[in-house]
Amino acid sequence: MILAPLTIVNARLVLPGGPPLAGAIRTEADRITAIGPAVTPQPGDRTFDAKGLLVTPGLVDFGVFAVDKPAFHFGGITRAALMPDESPPLAHPARVRFAAQSGKPGLWVHPLAAATRGLESKEIAEIALMRDAGARAVSTGRQWIADSGTMLRLLQYCAMLDMVVVSHAEDGALTGRAVATASEMATRLGLPAAPAEAEALAVARDIALAELSGARLHFRQVTTATALELVRAAKRRGVAVTAGVTPAHFMLSDNALADFRTFLRLSPPLRSETDRRAVIAAIADGTIDVIASSHDPRGPEDKRLPFVDAEPGMAGAETLLPMTLTLVRDGVIDLTRAFDLLAATPARLLGVEAGRLDPGTEADIAVIDAERPWIVNSDKMAASAGNTPFDRQPVQGRVKALFKGAAQVV
Repeated sequence: MILAPLTIVNARLVLPGGPPLAGAIRTEADRITAIGPAVTPQPGDRTFDAKGLLVTPGLVDFGVFAVDKPAFHFGGITRAALMPDESPPLAHPARVRFAAQSGKPGLWVHPLAAATRGLESKEIAEIALMRDAGARAVSTGRQWIADSGTMLRLLQYCAMLDMVVVSHAEDGALTGRAVATASEMATRLGLPAAPAEAEALAVARDIALAELSGARLHFRQVTTATALELVRAAKRRGVAVTAGVTPAHFMLSDNALADFRTFLRLSPPLRSETDRRAVIAAIADGTIDVIASSHDPRGPEDKRLPFVDAEPGMAGAETLLPMTLTLVRDGVIDLTRAFDLLAATPARLLGVEAGRLDPGTEADIAVIDAERPWIVNSDKMAASAGNTPFDRQPVQGRVKALFKGAAQVV
């Protein structure tokens, strides 16, 4: 089906490099063709009146654990990078190809290929074949590759293929079965805990190997002040390293664990208040490049357990946008930077023509009421499970309309 051209009028356009611009945006087929104050609808166009609301790129969620279209569309997400931790893992071209088709046409899923066979951190997987099947990057999954020789070979191979390697930066020999960060809070609660240095050690090793191999390395989550300083220093040296974080780690610290709520059982675990503030500073100064949801809906069978036995993970897709907008309201970042974190940089890492409002890019467009108040309610979420760490929290920012390839999906 060929769509008529679309013109969104009366918009406040969030564009690269400046404050929102009043104007309109026009698409033909699935591409943006014109944008700015002088753009007007042409005869035969579909017209959408944004009524002065923000018009932004659709969000590109870099690192989710489930394809959950209702939750993604609620949150303004038009593309999602799927982690390889499926059952079975995304370690075979046929599985990657199937995953790449799983959300179309209203959502594009970009599979991340498993770095090693079966995600067992031993033997490098068939990465080139998975790239040809649709994999957009390579990931170590929920775990760190402890063997430095294996990790170096992986980075060298992916440098040759020009694919980003996504690493989970926690030294498993230190974390073991820990469910919290070593701190006064973990001691008071009697929770098995690991030192925050487990993250810094993993980050330091991976940066050294990325520098040696010339590979592009992305840390899916960097959550401690020490590790963030390592990333900051590596960037100054010109290492091709980027870092991500989720809203949980800039909104919450381990003080939130006091009532043992398993919706706060996360990986990596919540950190100290000092680390939380360091994450916010790293978002402000550009050390952190991506904010992602880490969307991992978990039902009662995984969460209604003692804290130590509960599975880690949060339903994050619906709260990704409003939590990031809190940083804008607090003056930490501006709107342009917010959508660099949520859309433009993730799209660049995936190598897709999306994530920004520019002529020639994919017409993935969100219309957002940034001031719309609502209350997060785990019982009424669009996600397949409501395990949000932000249950009952008042927020602002709601998607009013969403277009994927110029076709309206919300």
